[in-house]
Amino acid sequence: MAKLNAYSGSSYFRQTRGLYYSYIFSLPLYLLYEAFIRFSQLGSDQMVRISVDIWFQTLFSFLGFDALTAALGLALIIGGIIIFRQRDNLPALKFRYFGFLLVESALYAFLFSILISQFLELILQMDLQQNITSLSKFQLFSLSLGAGLYEELFFRVFLVSVLFYGLQYFFQGKKTAYTVSAILAAVAFSGVHYIGEFADTWTLSSFLFRFIFGLTLNVIYVIRGFGCVAWTHALYDLLVVFKI
Repeated sequence: MAKLNAYSGSSYFRQTRGLYYSYIFSLPLYLLYEAFIRFSQLGSDQMVRISVDIWFQTLFSFLGFDALTAALGLALIIGGIIIFRQRDNLPALKFRYFGFLLVESALYAFLFSILISQFLELILQMDLQQNITSLSKFQLFSLSLGAGLYEELFFRVFLVSVLFYGLQYFFQGKKTAYTVSAILAAVAFSGVHYIGEFADTWTLSSFLFRFIFGLTLNVIYVIRGFGCVAWTHALYDLLVVFKI
């Protein structure tokens, strides 16, 4: 029995860090974000969205595509490729693993919200709470889902990968190149929160918090995959919004 439990545990961690489970697990974030962000701002002249989402929309519009149609089509194409490549594993899909992933992501979000914030408040003696009352709770709930998806997709999957491949020409070891890439991406991740109409006021404590949180999310991405890190980020934002 002990051997069976050990095997099941290793199978869970091995399978859920791959693209197959990550895609299926992160897809609800995209669908819920797109639905809720529209429903929460009915009648608004200008819709408030996640900054990275706007970047993607601007790119699609520049290329002559309808932003929503292009994003949905791209998501379906990526999903089709992943599922086709993993088609032999479809019968082995374990739906209970998605429940385990959600609990695991919530645990990471809760632990890191306590450990990182308490550490910085102790060292810097500063309050990390931000004024987020300019938007409704429903809007903030919707934006939290989008932040987990789009910010992790850009800063963890895209930016770190691009920096890594570029920095390999300057550093001999891959570990060094990846470490520098993760640090630079974490700086960018933290800095983007101070840009735009609804940007936060820059403080050293909030910048360091997001920088350390960005590095932590990068570790989760490497060890547990995109789906887990996207939900960890989204659930952490929800903890902040509802002050849990």
